[in-house]
Amino acid sequence: MNIIVCYKLIPDSEDLVVNPDGSISLDQAEWVISDYDLLAVEAGLQLIEKHGGKLTALSVGTEKIQNSKSKKDILSRGPDELYLVTDPSLGYGDTHQTAQVIAAAIQKIGEYDLVLFGEGSGDLYFQQVGLQVGELLGKPTLNSVSKIDVANETLTVERSLENTIDVLSVPMPAALSVTTDINVPRLPSMKEILKAGKKPVTEWTLGDLDLPGELKPKVDILAVKAPKAVDRKQIQLEGNTEQAVQSLIGHLSKEGVL
Repeated sequence: MNIIVCYKLIPDSEDLVVNPDGSISLDQAEWVISDYDLLAVEAGLQLIEKHGGKLTALSVGTEKIQNSKSKKDILSRGPDELYLVTDPSLGYGDTHQTAQVIAAAIQKIGEYDLVLFGEGSGDLYFQQVGLQVGELLGKPTLNSVSKIDVANETLTVERSLENTIDVLSVPMPAALSVTTDINVPRLPSMKEILKAGKKPVTEWTLGDLDLPGELKPKVDILAVKAPKAVDRKQIQLEGNTEQAVQSLIGHLSKEGVL
């Protein structure tokens, strides 16, 4: 079984600096693997451990994805090899651009049975890339996946929706986006960290891929700003439980929350 798991590097939220005008500075931010994508990596690793095969990691972005720390981090978590596609234009690419590059990279990698994504990125969280990649590849595509089983070249997939759980049979190859309910990612052992430095890494540029013409964004990001800070009202509710609840409902109604 050949599985390709896609991941994105995002700025660590602890390192973000909010400027007086509300804009966000990333100058001091360390770039880390999105937590949502770590779930996809773990899901792929569990399937490989159970059924055998190869787990391949793939990421696209600017030169930031080429730093040795992030490469060792992803490879220590189970993938057998890593593919990177870098270009300055991918720093602020929209989901359409990103999906086109990922789909072209997957086709260049070759045969695969399953492509895995986190349900969204940890920074913008558009939840679109996995779905668009599956569409571009022409493969069965599902999101909100909370469980994956494999039998007789067929995937049995559970989707956790608002009020129901769908159980579906999906032929391979397929593209799936997993939810936070699917697993708890394990921490890499010292042995895996040491092995990571010896695993193969292939680096491509956009010129190495068979892309459908010039990449043009369908969405322009005009600005990214932090929400304005709001002072706490520090209202203390007195009386017994019933009185306090009624008082709380009254305050929430005045604020337009209810």
